[in-house]
This record gives sequence, C-alpha cells and structure tokens, in this order.
Amino acid sequence: MLQFILRRIAISGLVLLLGSMLLYFATINSGDPLQDLRESRAENREQLMAARIANMNLDMPWWQRYLTWLAGASKCLVLSCDLGQARNGANINSMLVNSAGASLRLVSISVVLAIVIGITLGVLSAIRQYSGFDYAITFLAFLFFSLPVFWAAVLLKDFGAIRFNNWIADPVLSTTAIAVIAVIFGLLVASVLGGTLTRQAITFAVTALVVFGAVFWFDTIGWWRKPALGLPLIIIGGLLALAFFLTLTVGLTERKISVAGLVTLALGVVAYFVTLPIMEDPSSWFVILGLVAATVVISGAVGWLMGGFEKKLAMFVTIGTGLSFGFLVFMDRLLRNWGGFLERKPRPISTIGSGVPGFEGTFWEVIFDWGVQLILPTMVLTLISIAGYSRYTRASMLETINQDYIRTARSKGLSDRVVYTKHALRNALIPITTIVAFDFASLLGGAVITETIFGWKGLGAMFKEGLDNVDPGPVMGYYLVAGGAAVLMNMLADIAYAFLDPRIRR
Repeated sequence: MLQFILRRIAISGLVLLLGSMLLYFATINSGDPLQDLRESRAENREQLMAARIANMNLDMPWWQRYLTWLAGASKCLVLSCDLGQARNGANINSMLVNSAGASLRLVSISVVLAIVIGITLGVLSAIRQYSGFDYAITFLAFLFFSLPVFWAAVLLKDFGAIRFNNWIADPVLSTTAIAVIAVIFGLLVASVLGGTLTRQAITFAVTALVVFGAVFWFDTIGWWRKPALGLPLIIIGGLLALAFFLTLTVGLTERKISVAGLVTLALGVVAYFVTLPIMEDPSSWFVILGLVAATVVISGAVGWLMGGFEKKLAMFVTIGTGLSFGFLVFMDRLLRNWGGFLERKPRPISTIGSGVPGFEGTFWEVIFDWGVQLILPTMVLTLISIAGYSRYTRASMLETINQDYIRTARSKGLSDRVVYTKHALRNALIPITTIVAFDFASLLGGAVITETIFGWKGLGAMFKEGLDNVDPGPVMGYYLVAGGAAVLMNMLADIAYAFLDPRIRR
C-alpha cells in the first residue's frame, strides 16, 4: 500500500509540473500585460511601465520567468511559499490565503451537503425503486444536473435575496402559501416512508395537517423575525435522532442501548441549563469546540458503561444522539439572535459579497453575517452536485443489492435494515469515493462562475483577475490550490478504498 501511495504521489507531482508549465505559457501569451499603460497619457507612464516590468519579470524570457516562479512555488513543500508579486505589487501569498479562505469555506460546505443529501437520496431511491419517490428524485436530479450555473445563480439572487429581503421586513404567509408548504411536506414524507396506498394517504394527511398547523402557528406569533426552538422541540428532536441511530444500527428493540440513549438525552437536558450562561454569548469558537469535545467524551462514556456486549454500537448511538442534541441547542441559541441581527441589518441577505466589511456584533450575530451570505452560492453548487451523487449512488446501490451475497443474507432471515446498512451500503459507497475526490477539486474550478456572480473575493475572483490582467501570478496561485486539492483528494480516495474494501490492503 505504501509503495502504491508513493507511486501515485510521484505521478501526481509530474502531472502538476507539466500542467503548471502549460498553464503558465498559455497565460503569458494570452495578451499584453502592458497594454493599458501603453494607451495611457499619464506623465509618469514610463516609470509605471518600468515598475510593472520589474514586478512581473517581463524583461526575462518566458522559460526563465517560469523557472523563477517554480523555484518559489517549490518552497511550499517546506511550508515557505514564495509566489512573487502581482502586477500591482501585491503579495500573492497574502492574496492566496485570503482568497482560499473564502473559497474553501464555500466549497467545503457545498461538498459536505451534496455528499450527505445526495447519497441519502440515492440510497432511498434504490430502496424505493420505481416508486413515486424514485421517479420524483430522478426527475429533479436530471433537472438540477442540466441547470446552467449562471442562470440558477441569477434566479436565486432574485427570489432568495431581493424578494426575501422585501418579505422579511413584514413577514406574513397567506393561507394558500401555508397549504402549499403543507402539501409539499406531506408528499415528501409519504413518498419516503412508502407502504401501501392507504398507508401513504394516511401519512400524507397527518404530515400535511401537522405542518399546516405548525406553520400557521409560527406565522401567527411572528416567529419569522424572532425564532427559537425551545427545550420541548429540542427534546423531541433528540428523541428523533435517537430513533434514527437505533434504526440504523441495532433496531428499536435493543433495550440496553435504548436506555443508554435516553440517559444521554437526560444528561443533555441537564447540560442545557448548566451551559445556558456560556451559550448566551460565547467568547470564541474554541468554547463551542470544547463543548463538542465534552459531549463526545460524556456520551461515549455512557454508551461504553451501559452498552453491555455491544459497547461500540452503543457508543455510536449515544455519541450521535449527544451531538444531535447539542446541535439543536446550538441552533436554538443562534435563532434567538436572528432578531438582533435584523435590527443591525434589515436586509440580511446581500446579492454581492461574502459579508459586511468591519461588521461588529455578538458572537451569534457575526455568524449570521457570514453565514447568510453562504446560503445562495452554496445552494447553487450543492443542487448541481446533488444530482450526480444521487444518480451514482442509486446505480451503485442497485448493483450491490442484486449481488449473490445480498440474496444469501436475505435467505438467512436478516432484516432489511441489516442487509442495507451492514452489507449493501458499505460496498455501494466504494465507487462514490472517486466522485467525491474529483468533485471537491472540480468545484474549486466551477466556483469561478459562482463567485463572479455573487461578488465573492475568492479563488475564482483571483483567477479571473489574473486572466484579465495577463498576470500569471494569481492564475498559478489558483492552480496550486486546485491542483493540490485534486492530488490530495485522490490520495484520500485511495485510502478510503482500502478502508471500505479490505481486499485492497493486500
């Protein structure tokens, strides 16, 4: 395995080297970097041209310029990059750090959401093959996959930003709108749960009535401007999370693990009151990370002590339940500060930029400032990626559940839960790891369009600026991040192969 990884690193390094040479040569020959100064009538035009020639090393032949850049870029191997200066004299190292932070924040969230949602939908589609849910997901997948990025982004700017900002000033939902929301949720839940036609009709009616009542109540009390979950909803959400993890692992009938999960929820309720002063306004993210670590340790200890012979499964259930409860507590505190954020920023979602420069507020209000600007570009990238993940997962899952060993597992009397989660899903995920690796790297490239439309100062803007100015420095900085991400993600994919399929380790 080690030799395979080292060989892949060597090949990837050679590909990066040849690709950098080709991109550098194409960039410097795409135009004249001095054109704007040649047409200038400024008295100091000659001095400006001389300064730009010095910054961009235009007095050297192209191969010498490339080798100069390569010598500086090679120092990145020892974490001491020297990528030179842009044509305006700006340090490219600093530009790259600032731009990469914004882009990676956007792309990472998009990839994680696309993976979780896309794989979940793909698995459910395979299990409910040729059902109404399967047809609906297939239709939406092809629809999202064919969406042009620029068109979807413009639509979201109109409906998700401009019209939402108008609505949130005086948020009121009509009875018709509430009914439409209830019908959509009813159809979604009924199609996911499946069953006979009578069962689906009952599920649809109950879900639609519950959603209609909840949304109507929220609209009546003005929840949209002063939202909160409250402890009762947090407890209900924790119980649903416990039921989910139990269903995923041992089933709802395993008494010891179920009790361990309930004890975890009880400790979560106690922690809710204990940490209330801290959660009012945490000083930094380190406080939140500390609480997350404490949740993992305490929940894991409960599972280990009360799990009996299934300690590992019990720890998985209790840690998952504890983190879900903690996430709901976090969201409750965040939502309670939405009203304060609206007072500071009455039109919360901007169509341009990744946040308000110099915004000052509480810990929660700062999260809203950079978080709401992520919603629209993240939705664009996520929707397009979900389509691919759902289709690939569905095809891989269907191929897996038709294998002989799956039929053998069924013939032994194993339940569908055990067959799907322990036998089929793990093997079905092996081909998906390749898609995940390439998708992360390709999204960095695809974010150029998205960042341009939404005015993000990320890697996309940096790449576009370098091309417009015939400046290879920013372009090559972008290439280092995108190419390095491709190599790194492919290495992680190889390691994931070995984890998912033990035969690869031999």
